[in-house]
Amino acid sequence: MSKITRYCQALDLVDEANLIKEYETIHQQIWPEVAQNIRHSGIVDMQIWRLGTRLFMIMDVDETFSFERSAQLNNNPTVIKWEEQMWRFQKPTPWTPDGSKWVLMEQIFDLSKQP
Repeated sequence: MSKITRYCQALDLVDEANLIKEYETIHQQIWPEVAQNIRHSGIVDMQIWRLGTRLFMIMDVDETFSFERSAQLNNNPTVIKWEEQMWRFQKPTPWTPDGSKWVLMEQIFDLSKQP
């Protein structure tokens, strides 16, 4: 059985109700090429949760995943077009480095490590 690692990331949405609704609708069935690219990069499960304008992404990845490899795979023209369209809805968090989008969150608690 392969080892699964979890990463959590955050991103904000533009604070416009109609854009948030459209973003959620689009994510009910993303483009097949984008889903294939996600899976091919070693992501075995991905979920996005929302509170207000804050998005929280949970990614479970296998041992083939790396952020560098994922970035290389994202050079696919279809994925580039998808990401460009998503920027219409998204905006970086106040803590996101320039030129970045989703930003890794720091884990501060793990129940399994508690007595």
